[in-house]
Amino acid sequence: MPNDVIGHVEDTPLKDALSERYLAYALSTIMSRSLPDVRDGLKPVHRRLIYAMHQLRLDPTAGFKKCARVVGDVIGKYHPHGDAAVYEALVRLAQEFAARYPLVEGQGNFGNIDGDNAAAMRYTEARLTEVARAMLAGIDEDAVDFRPTYDGEESEPIVLPGAFPNLLANGAAGIAVGMATSIPPHNAGEVCAAAIHLIRHPEASTADLLAHMPGPDFPTGGLIVEEPASILAAYETGRGGFRLRAKWEKETGKHGTWQIVITEIPYQVQKARLIEQIAQLLEEKKLPLLGDVRDESTDVIRLVLEPKTRSVEPDVLMETLFRATALETRFSLNMNVLDATRTPLVMSLKQVLRAWLDHRHEVLVRRSRHRLAAIERRLEVLEGYLLVYLNLDEVIRIIREEEEPKPRLMERFSLSDVQAEAILNMRLRSLRRLEEMEIRKEHKSLSKERKELQALLGAEGLRWNRIVDELEQTRTKFGSGPLGDRRSVLAVAPATGPVDTEAFIEREAITAILSEKGWIRAVRGAVADPADLKFKEGDRLKLLLPCFTTDKLTLFATNGRTYTIRAADLPRGRGDGQPVRLLAELSNEEVVAFFVASDTAKYLVASQTGRGFVVVGKDLAAEKRTGKQVLNLKPGEEASLCIPAEGDHLAIIGDSRKLLVFPLDQVPVMSKGAGVTLQRYKDGGLLDAKVFRMEDGLTWKLGDRTRTETNLRDWLGARGQIGRLPPSGFPRNGKFGA
Repeated sequence: MPNDVIGHVEDTPLKDALSERYLAYALSTIMSRSLPDVRDGLKPVHRRLIYAMHQLRLDPTAGFKKCARVVGDVIGKYHPHGDAAVYEALVRLAQEFAARYPLVEGQGNFGNIDGDNAAAMRYTEARLTEVARAMLAGIDEDAVDFRPTYDGEESEPIVLPGAFPNLLANGAAGIAVGMATSIPPHNAGEVCAAAIHLIRHPEASTADLLAHMPGPDFPTGGLIVEEPASILAAYETGRGGFRLRAKWEKETGKHGTWQIVITEIPYQVQKARLIEQIAQLLEEKKLPLLGDVRDESTDVIRLVLEPKTRSVEPDVLMETLFRATALETRFSLNMNVLDATRTPLVMSLKQVLRAWLDHRHEVLVRRSRHRLAAIERRLEVLEGYLLVYLNLDEVIRIIREEEEPKPRLMERFSLSDVQAEAILNMRLRSLRRLEEMEIRKEHKSLSKERKELQALLGAEGLRWNRIVDELEQTRTKFGSGPLGDRRSVLAVAPATGPVDTEAFIEREAITAILSEKGWIRAVRGAVADPADLKFKEGDRLKLLLPCFTTDKLTLFATNGRTYTIRAADLPRGRGDGQPVRLLAELSNEEVVAFFVASDTAKYLVASQTGRGFVVVGKDLAAEKRTGKQVLNLKPGEEASLCIPAEGDHLAIIGDSRKLLVFPLDQVPVMSKGAGVTLQRYKDGGLLDAKVFRMEDGLTWKLGDRTRTETNLRDWLGARGQIGRLPPSGFPRNGKFGA
């Protein structure tokens, strides 16, 4: 290091330093890690794995080698990253339930669809498949460019020749910086058919291509239930998604019993987690139509679902499961790839096929030129050999008598340096008559091939015809049989109407328990003694609500919003329950009231400032978890109460201990709003209110006793007045009680 650099510190703004380094990281992630190349559909780690296995001669006809050997070569020569990441990539290439057309054939434990991991790399072995061999075809014939590896000691291909449509056939997924890719797998035979159609009809539309390649083809099968219009829009824009459902059938048993058997589950869904999810929902009574679930799978998936009763329709039962579990998933389509110039770009289906075909055209030209150059070199040597046979005695004489035979041969027979060197290196056994006949035969064959290659390189139409022939071969080889037959079925999109599962919920008496800190749960039956209930440390009981599992519970909060919670969704068991904020989107608001609202009943809602109105029960129902704004509040204002409005008069008292009674018909009935002034306050706000019948009198609770006042002339007034001090014997806390 130069002396003038040692100890030198250069000031750089933190913003510039961070942006420069983050940009370098982002470019590295996008171009060298997360996004696949549109030409071969591979990320760098996958490409290096396949090339390293090719270098190790792990062809489909060769023996297996330990995966640890493969991983060691990859990280030592090409991919300077952790061995775990490289091995996981290798495992995924070999998993038949993860890759539609595996590029690696594994031997040993490579994981399963339950989600179990593969064995350690020292126990497993691998070699390439025929698909990988097709991806590598021509790599030693100058088909693609190479670049130095990270240490400069080796070279690696920038892209593979890619005779197999790997990007669409196997799909890709990755998350880069600021962008992501998600491409589902497709059927290779259908992709080749679409590519052939595009070659013959360059102006073909996306709809024309989809006639040959109708949609994804997942390795785990399943039913694709997306609308055709949505599929067309997704492939035209490169963005969209596909709804994928499990494949099921009804099995009939004895005495009218039946069960549902699931034989295929959606792509990338782990079977064990799926069963756990169904079992948990079953335990929480969120699947009222399902009786039991069993896993009878071997190497073939077989999940058995038993209905709760025989009267349930199988379609209705499955619809509830599709909506609540991972038996239906959505696979997104985002064809964000690197093009031939290494630029990230979201491509349509036609653009992806065009880019792959252009790459195949370039590979064909380069391989043809490479082969033509090799033929030219060989023909030059063969022509020298033939010259020897025509002048055999003279050639032997020159070699025997001349001290420098090479220049003499070149001068005597007008040979090139290559020809002269080849003649001098000939073995004596090559001078036999039979060998001369073989050389003439080879010369004739190569001359014919040279002529064909020259014609091929001189006519673009011939080259595209050759590519069509190659695609037909790929289609024949990989588009049929156990590997190539379509596995996913394109089914009719189901109706989107709601499924009424509430009618199947078992009606059961429960008690909802809400604590002061907002934890909610339910217990079966009634609570004999609230004092026996246990809560978290520092928490205590706030509200008890007897109800049924079929009820819808209304929650009114200090923000003036109502929230609707299904009683069947409340957590059950001996635990502390769960925060009510998980069922209703509350932040720091407190619960004011918790009750079962009747659609026809009326309720009084009021704020702490004494404003309020009467609302009908049906207007309190909220369809979303975000709730419904009923009482409009001013800044800094909170809702104070929500009580049943059954009666003809309203008694209201504030912090000033002034009681006011007035007819309830003076309070308007509204569905939402800010309300009207119920009572005016000089200081403080509303403390409590009660709706009652004047003929029954006003009742309040005083300790364990109740007291009723029938003579209310002194407190009777009009809405909005201040009121008078309450009668003697009124509770000091100002609350009417139950």
